[in-house]
Amino acid sequence: MLILRLVPILILIWASTAQSRVLLDMAAAPVNVPQQVERVVTIGPVPVLNSLIFAVGEGSSIANGLPEFAKYSRWGYQTVFAPQISTLPTLQNPDNTPNFEALLQTGPDAVLTMDRASAERMRRAGLPALYLAWTRPEEVKAAVRLLGQLYSRPEAADRYVERFDTILANVTIRLQQSRAKPPRVLYFNPTTLTQPHLVVEWWIRAAGGESVTDDGRSIESRSFTMEQLLVWNPDFLIVVSREDAEILLQEPRFAGLTAVRNRHLLVAPCAAHTWGNRTAEQPLTVLWAAKQFHPSLFGNVDLMTETKHFYQDIFGVKLSPAQIEEILTGGPRAVPIHH
Repeated sequence: MLILRLVPILILIWASTAQSRVLLDMAAAPVNVPQQVERVVTIGPVPVLNSLIFAVGEGSSIANGLPEFAKYSRWGYQTVFAPQISTLPTLQNPDNTPNFEALLQTGPDAVLTMDRASAERMRRAGLPALYLAWTRPEEVKAAVRLLGQLYSRPEAADRYVERFDTILANVTIRLQQSRAKPPRVLYFNPTTLTQPHLVVEWWIRAAGGESVTDDGRSIESRSFTMEQLLVWNPDFLIVVSREDAEILLQEPRFAGLTAVRNRHLLVAPCAAHTWGNRTAEQPLTVLWAAKQFHPSLFGNVDLMTETKHFYQDIFGVKLSPAQIEEILTGGPRAVPIHH
């Protein structure tokens, strides 16, 4: 009789187990997720996390809107790659921490975050949260491979990793033909005089440049004085927006810099995210920068075509020539989006 009573319970346990599986996140924490993942929420640096989802062609699974800091036309391509997010609610607080009540109501199959403590708190609340690390540039490939497991699409992750490695290998081969001294480069915010992203040191070096802030630092952001900038006097200055480029041209304090005099002022491309910051588009960043730093070596590289193929083959989205040109010239201007 007892066995008969236990049978329905055992069947229920078996069914529950059969419908779920365990993934190890990038802190090796076990997380239970459904066999079929259809709704995923991103918390924290949402545009960056979304770019990783786009890299396995699963933008349609994103179940949250953009946070307040990203509700600008500058991040408009997020809604090109995942149209549904333009009408979805933000599921994080103004300080970018998880909104637990909203998350529990949404009931996602998985939650992605780059904050380990947040992942642990969400799991304690019963949410299937995975921590994605990005302390080293090439960890983007490990993060995409994890998402390949999450969506049961390992072939999509493999395709991304192969494209990443191919682009970087091709850049390296061309750079080996040069005996020229690498140009000295600064990627920065001209208003605050900061270099806010550690990943920049990697992609400038990979593109055949010498970053003036690459002093072996391990901290994410580096500040400096105007006097230090004048001493560095870089050959190229790279900023994140056209507005910042206009500051460099308009403010007298920058007028004496070699890069300003030579008009070697570059605006980093921007689509899913600013290419100069952390993003799944990082291999394109290296190719774009190498062509700027070494035009004679990369003269026959068609950035329009390379960019078109990347977004079509990897993100699964076909962009028009006008869209690709907008991306390569700095992306949309930063004006608020009103819904």
